[in-house]
Amino acid sequence: MFSKDICSYCVAAKNLLNARGLTYTEINLERDHQLRADLVDLTGHRTVPIIFDVRNKTAFVGGYDELTTYL
Repeated sequence: MFSKDICSYCVAAKNLLNARGLTYTEINLERDHQLRADLVDLTGHRTVPIIFDVRNKTAFVGGYDELTTYL
C-alpha cells in the first residue's frame, strides 16, 4: 500500500486489512515525488492509498473504495 502521512482513507484501508488478518507493506509517498508520479503514470490513480495485491500475481486494486469491493 502506498500512502501519505495525513490520509483518512489510508488509515481506513489499514484498519480493514488488519481486521481481515491480512498483512501489508506500507510505503509512504510523502517525500518521494518521483515514485508518486510513476505510480500515477502506471495506474492512472491520483489519490492515496494506492493498493496492490501481491499475494500471487501482482494486481492493482485501487484505493480504499476499490479495496472494500475487492475483499
